[in-house]
Amino acid sequence: MFTTDTTNKFKDLETPFYYYDMGILRQTLEACTNASAKYGFHVHYAMKANFNPKVLDMIQSFGVGADCVSGNEVKAAIDHGFDKGKVVFAGVGKSDKEINFALDADIFCFNVESVQELHIINDLAKAKNKKANVAIRINPNVDAHTHHFITTGLDENKFGVNIWQLPDVANALRECPNLQFLGIHFHIGSQITDMEVYKSLCTRINEMQDWFEDHGFPVKVLNTGGGLGVDYHNPDTNGMADFESYFEVFKNFLNVKPGQEVHFELGRAMVAQSGSLISRVLYVKNGQKKNFLILDAGMTELIRPMLYQAYHDIENLSQESKPSIKYDVVGPICESTDCFRKDVDLPESFRGDLIAIRTAGAYAEVMASGYNLRDKVQSVYSA
Repeated sequence: MFTTDTTNKFKDLETPFYYYDMGILRQTLEACTNASAKYGFHVHYAMKANFNPKVLDMIQSFGVGADCVSGNEVKAAIDHGFDKGKVVFAGVGKSDKEINFALDADIFCFNVESVQELHIINDLAKAKNKKANVAIRINPNVDAHTHHFITTGLDENKFGVNIWQLPDVANALRECPNLQFLGIHFHIGSQITDMEVYKSLCTRINEMQDWFEDHGFPVKVLNTGGGLGVDYHNPDTNGMADFESYFEVFKNFLNVKPGQEVHFELGRAMVAQSGSLISRVLYVKNGQKKNFLILDAGMTELIRPMLYQAYHDIENLSQESKPSIKYDVVGPICESTDCFRKDVDLPESFRGDLIAIRTAGAYAEVMASGYNLRDKVQSVYSA
């Protein structure tokens, strides 16, 4: 990913910074939209993965919709030109203010996560003399085989409604005249690379749509969620999510009835490989059992490794020799958990060396914080 010319341009820039390769982003978006278009599938970009303005502008240019989990994400999507008729609003804790904003914006659909939320949206829509489109987010009890911190589709989860609650959902829909039932929504977790998981999800979606049809609720939209993973270990040799296999699973195993639409909410897979966190070595500490590279970037710029033990490939851009020393690569934050990775094989490294932490296009910049009164870092883009 990093040529000598690119690395030379980094030398005069203040670190740390997020680097976005817009060419890789464009190629990824082309692959995703081409693969989904083969089957007439609808893709919504999951805004929570990255809402950098230039990144959003490029994603919007491909004509996809937006999957939002806050009122401000709904606003950002519309401000960046996403078609409001392709904006969906999910989230387990939508406030009245956020719901009212989305109602005024005439978004496509609310993905509703509890029976109580159905009544709240109905009341707020009634006050505006409007009818709100809703889809019911269901926990299908499918194990995503991913980290337990990012698994969301099992029973007794804060997200969505459980299968045993569906009769209550049906009663609420009948009691709420200002709601228009569109369909069913699922999201079982993130960073999923095992396509067998999605086959299991299709089986459960087929069962759930039959349940709603049998109870008098025609299903127009099957929203499968997202969660497609990327290869964090080999960002150069495997720099693209397997969109072809992903969409093919749903084509082959989802029972799509005439007139139905199939929707997807992809985030990480669309943006992760296009971004890196670029940092500099501040200090090298050599011990008897451990060697430490202390960077000027830390958990305030990329918290994923500290939050749920996520792996990121780490490269020294300033040294070309073969890996020869193991380092714990750590940040400057006053927390012992501020460690990107331990025992990383790197060339012998020195103060001032440029370090790239790869596959940081998703859930890096959006999760940044000002802890320790850290400055907000800049973003740099390729041509």
